[in-house]
Amino acid sequence: MALYKRNNIWWITISFKGTRIQESSGTSSKIDAQRLHDKIKGELWKVSALKEKPTKDWNDAVLRWCEESQHKKSLGEDKSKLRWLDQHLNGALLKDITRDRIEQIARDKEAGGASPATVNRVLALVRSILRKAEREWEWIEHAPMIKLRKEDNKRIRWLTMDEAKRLQQELPEHLADAMVFALYTGLRESNITQLEWSEINFSQCHAAIPAHKAKSGKAIAVPLNSEVMTVLRKRKGSHPRFVFSYQGQPVRWFNTKAWRKALLRASITDFRWHDLRHTWASWHVQNGTSLQELQQLGGWANFDMVLRYAHLSSHHLRDAAERISATSATNLLQSNCSVGIGQ
Repeated sequence: MALYKRNNIWWITISFKGTRIQESSGTSSKIDAQRLHDKIKGELWKVSALKEKPTKDWNDAVLRWCEESQHKKSLGEDKSKLRWLDQHLNGALLKDITRDRIEQIARDKEAGGASPATVNRVLALVRSILRKAEREWEWIEHAPMIKLRKEDNKRIRWLTMDEAKRLQQELPEHLADAMVFALYTGLRESNITQLEWSEINFSQCHAAIPAHKAKSGKAIAVPLNSEVMTVLRKRKGSHPRFVFSYQGQPVRWFNTKAWRKALLRASITDFRWHDLRHTWASWHVQNGTSLQELQQLGGWANFDMVLRYAHLSSHHLRDAAERISATSATNLLQSNCSVGIGQ
């Protein structure tokens, strides 16, 4: 049966030389569904008889990518990037996605205030999808070469308490609440946007980020201080499932025009949302939190990531410094006494 109806929508079934396609036509019109059926079958014939690559667009690739990536912990983040890319690539034929076109997408991302690391995450996703389209799905002859930006992994930008207060005052309420939450928990943006009420224990002042949402793949225990609890109590009831929402919809990202305009009004430069995590870590180290404690609080799998903040304080080395204090003083006194006797 080439066409059949399901819930008032026509579905297409095609079997052609060992290839079977079954998909919705997306229309209740049998005539339109038949046209789509004939078009798909014609493309299959071209691929088989003329050795042409199938004509696929970006939407086809995104759909297949998501279907094959159900096992990925980062699929939620991928979908967030794909939603942003939709404004640039929606409906674009894969063969028309050139290196120049991708470079323009990267520049648009940078123009929005994105860091080289953030731009690279988007570029890496586009590159992965196009490589799949070339090497596994055989939809295109060649995937374009994509050059990533150079990242400054040593960069640590953090706010003073005064800067943080200025910025908070300039932000709309939902962003100000999210900022306070980030500053006192150190959670990454994706963990905050995906945070659900079911993950908050009000009586224990505790949040639990499940392993599948954590970058390290391990669950994160998050102690909630009084500042954070105040934000949570204020937001309770704003959305049935998600903690952070705006106008009844879950917030998907915080790097918005409102965020960037607030930074300008607060006279804060060279600052990104992820730098709130750097600020949280910097404040902790400066106030005596050990690097081992910081690693547990921040959910870092690699201790090297925590060592970036070691220069901000010497608390963690103070005991080590004291170990030679008494011995050195005794030796120096003995040395001075020996010199005096000899003279």
